[in-house]
Amino acid sequence: MQNRSLLQRFVGAPEFGPLVLLIAEMAVFTTINPAFLSALNISNILMFTVELGLIALAMTLLMTSGEFDLSVGSVFGFSAVVMWTLFNAGIMPMEAAFIVAIAIALLIGWVNGLFVTRLNIPSFLVTLGMLLVVRGSALYLTDGFPQRTWNSEGTWLAGILVGEFSIGGFRLYMSVFWFALFAFLTHYLLTRTRAGNWIQATGGNANAARNRGVNVNRTKVLLFMFSSAMAGFAGIISSIRTSAANPNSGMGYELEVIAMMVIGGTVLTGGRGTIIGTVFGIFILRTMRNGIVLVGVPGLAYNIFIGAIILGMMALHSWLERRHNAGV
Repeated sequence: MQNRSLLQRFVGAPEFGPLVLLIAEMAVFTTINPAFLSALNISNILMFTVELGLIALAMTLLMTSGEFDLSVGSVFGFSAVVMWTLFNAGIMPMEAAFIVAIAIALLIGWVNGLFVTRLNIPSFLVTLGMLLVVRGSALYLTDGFPQRTWNSEGTWLAGILVGEFSIGGFRLYMSVFWFALFAFLTHYLLTRTRAGNWIQATGGNANAARNRGVNVNRTKVLLFMFSSAMAGFAGIISSIRTSAANPNSGMGYELEVIAMMVIGGTVLTGGRGTIIGTVFGIFILRTMRNGIVLVGVPGLAYNIFIGAIILGMMALHSWLERRHNAGV
């Protein structure tokens, strides 16, 4: 009876559906093309997972609190532009430019949080406006042209962020370990700390959380700041890896990040989030993008598959939720 109870809890967990989908997805792609599981291809999947993954981890905490941030894609591109503009113009060394870029990202998140909490404007509208302001600033600052980044080669900062090395036949970047570190830290924060309880309480019922002594406004502001900082950090990592700081980088990332979280089991309305589920959602979408190209499906069909996965996962989550509420 105890084993059955454990099995029921496992099947009823929000991470169960994404895990099954990820395994099935990998099995299908491997059956069609065995090269899918080659060391080179797995390395490529991991390499392209990091940038969006870092944003998704922070956004999971924010969405659990009942808010979301549409400006992360523009912050992704803007932060890299700021760092390389300051460095290439000789205004400051790369390390100082990196700190300034992250500080500006934190400032953007702080402004988002203040507009949402102090003025009671929905985060959808606030961050949509910020998306336009930040993207426009990046384009104005660069006249629409990418910033050169090749001077980063050989610097200790570039090595720490995206240094390349090999383990066996796998080619890895240091950014993979940054992603793993933040995945562990955010999971621990959400599930094992008092701050995690505050985040979930804020998203579940903000008024009840206030009555229990939770500083709801401060919690949301800090999460907006963390979301923007992670977007900026991811954008800088991407600019070093690709040797390009494009003001248009990150366009559309905000929607793909939200899709990753929804597929992973985080609730759009707040109150319940799962970092493990988000990690599965990240790999589901990045594996899908890689796999459909590898098996010969046109890359332009990617959005069709993503839309179908979102609809399917929403139906599955709804079914599991009904079974859970019914005590089955």
